[in-house]
Amino acid sequence: MKNLLLPIILLGTIVSFSQDKGTFSGGLESNTQYYTDIPSGSSFSDEEDDPFRTNNYLRLNYDYKNWFATVQLESYEPKALLNFYPEYKGTDLGTYAIGYRSQKLEATLGHFYEQFGSGLALRAWEDRQLGINNAIRGGRIKYSPTHSLSFTALYGRQRDGFHVSKGDLYGFNAEIGLTDLFKMESTFLDLGLSYVGRSEDLDISNPNFESLTNIISTRLDISSGNFYSSAEYVYKSKDIHIENSTFFDDKYYGGNAFLMNLGYAKSGLGIDATFRRLENMALFSERAQQGNLFNQSIVNYIPALTKQHDYGLTNIYVYQSQPTLNLFGTGNAGEIGGQIDMYYTFKKETPLGGKYGTKLAFNFSNWYGLKADYNTMEGTYGTAEILGFGEEFYRDASLEIRKKLSPKWSSIFTIVNTFYNKRIESSRGEVNATALVGEATYKLGSGQSLRFEAQHLFSDDTSVDHEGNWYGGTIEYNINSRIAVYVNDIYNYENSTQKTHYYNVGGSFTKGATRISANFGKQRGGLLCVGGVCRYVPENTGFTLNISTAF
Repeated sequence: MKNLLLPIILLGTIVSFSQDKGTFSGGLESNTQYYTDIPSGSSFSDEEDDPFRTNNYLRLNYDYKNWFATVQLESYEPKALLNFYPEYKGTDLGTYAIGYRSQKLEATLGHFYEQFGSGLALRAWEDRQLGINNAIRGGRIKYSPTHSLSFTALYGRQRDGFHVSKGDLYGFNAEIGLTDLFKMESTFLDLGLSYVGRSEDLDISNPNFESLTNIISTRLDISSGNFYSSAEYVYKSKDIHIENSTFFDDKYYGGNAFLMNLGYAKSGLGIDATFRRLENMALFSERAQQGNLFNQSIVNYIPALTKQHDYGLTNIYVYQSQPTLNLFGTGNAGEIGGQIDMYYTFKKETPLGGKYGTKLAFNFSNWYGLKADYNTMEGTYGTAEILGFGEEFYRDASLEIRKKLSPKWSSIFTIVNTFYNKRIESSRGEVNATALVGEATYKLGSGQSLRFEAQHLFSDDTSVDHEGNWYGGTIEYNINSRIAVYVNDIYNYENSTQKTHYYNVGGSFTKGATRISANFGKQRGGLLCVGGVCRYVPENTGFTLNISTAF
């Protein structure tokens, strides 16, 4: 039935489109790599047999009046890119759905993506760069009887490769606009309530085992004038403890999360502060996936709340959120911390603004483990203080200055100071590092420009794999609005074991909705992060080709 669904929908789409009924759209994306060198000792045993790998996605959408249908065909031939989920193999139908949408009602049958609130209770999404597609296959109904009320109910199983997980997901969400209900004029007030249930039967001898794990979330958003704030509390019911793929049927722990955001914004000034506390909040639609390295079967969305940097050397030491309960190893129950962002613009024709104005952006983030009493021999713990700060995991302070120097020259200067505890990656040692980055762009006219970038990382690295100081640079030439070429390199010239150049030479071509990019170079092994969610990329050298288009 599943294999027949794609040709049936495609046939209906073509017929309807040919009769000028409805609209047809889609997109194609192809990411290809040819590996010329993969260091020995990596966890991939057969990479030499498959130096050519590619991930391909063809998405087709059809809309007719209030009806819609969508399919996504995926191909990983001969294999998926390195360190993608092993179940992504071959060619098959990845997602499909059909539904009805009106002003008040939306119903979907098949695969769908969903997020409740900030995602601490539920988020199903796709990120092809990270290899994430946690779509839910089942049914969903959204109903909005009024402008101020919205309800969502869903049931399904989460995608796992070309299959689905063993656990069932139930969800309900309510968004209540209190502003309209209470007829407020200058204050916006919204209330959110969510429930998510994960049910999975296991062969557990303990009679107290419950197949159903519940997450309940409540949140409130308030804004008035230039000020805004939000708060969310999430409760997770007790569930069997899992660590290093081992089920401990005599240990059951619950979890909770608290997220608060405050901000102020007006022309030329912005301040945004976020605080979050997580305790045992990792949840997977299939319990056996707990701790997997591929971000599969994740029910909720717990990104690292730190600044997402733009440069190679400012992304050497990146933080991953720590929501998982670890009792027998290092002893950790979660994380506590936050970040603050400040933006300010010095106006034109002022002493610090100069002729064209100056923009400043400052970020500070700091994260700790939870302060608790851990008994790593018996596998127990207790948090005596709700706001107790334990061992420091990560600290990052950055300042960015953007300055236009003349009609042709513009510049960016960035300084980033980072503390990184390698315990969060199951290693030892600490890193104190400071990165300096200077960037300048020169406009040549007729759509042409040159961009120069210089970087240096001063590192006091006490870990066993001491990498020391780095330098790097980039030259990019935009030939016109469609074509750009570049060359860059970062080099850990103080590495205690092996000094390596991680270079790349490439370019891109863009026309309309089509973009083609290619490069050859050496990829540094480590974490690749998008939006605070990361996947590990092994060190490799090779050729990369990316093609994407929409129609």
